[in-house]
Amino acid sequence: MVKYIWKTGIVVVGALLGYAYYYYVGCRTGACPITSNPWISTGYGAFFALVLVLGSRRKKENRVEESQ
Repeated sequence: MVKYIWKTGIVVVGALLGYAYYYYVGCRTGACPITSNPWISTGYGAFFALVLVLGSRRKKENRVEESQ
């Protein structure tokens, strides 16, 4: 149960970082499709955090298989 809370927390932090990127760096003219919309940049941040969380799980499983 605790590992799911950590994973969810990491995805939330990724979403916050995506929004922070929009807020501080984002494109104000609307020419940039990712950084001109807060919803899209927040979604990208959450998505990349999710990829990191899921990717780290697979690496641990591979290490266990190699050590056997």
